[in-house]
Amino acid sequence: MTRIGDLLPDAARGLGLEEELRLSRAMATFEAIVAERVPAAAGSCRVLRLEGFEVVVEADAPIVAQELRLRATELLSAFAASPAGIGARELRVHVRRGGPRV
Repeated sequence: MTRIGDLLPDAARGLGLEEELRLSRAMATFEAIVAERVPAAAGSCRVLRLEGFEVVVEADAPIVAQELRLRATELLSAFAASPAGIGARELRVHVRRGGPRV
């Protein structure tokens, strides 16, 4: 019996989606790190994209964005040390327009 998670990398490679899978894992890893280290921000922010050495995050409120900015060094260090992380050196946080999601 084989776990489906063990089959995904080969399937993604066969479909030419290996880079998309890598990015998806990296984004999920960063969001898990935020949930662990800044629990108040969990669910109130999301990774929009990874650009080179930069993580671009959208926050639902200015207070969430500020907390992420204050903890940027800690978050980026944990992300770089994780297996799915990338060597991001900068965290760019945008506040979502139109208020919090419902």
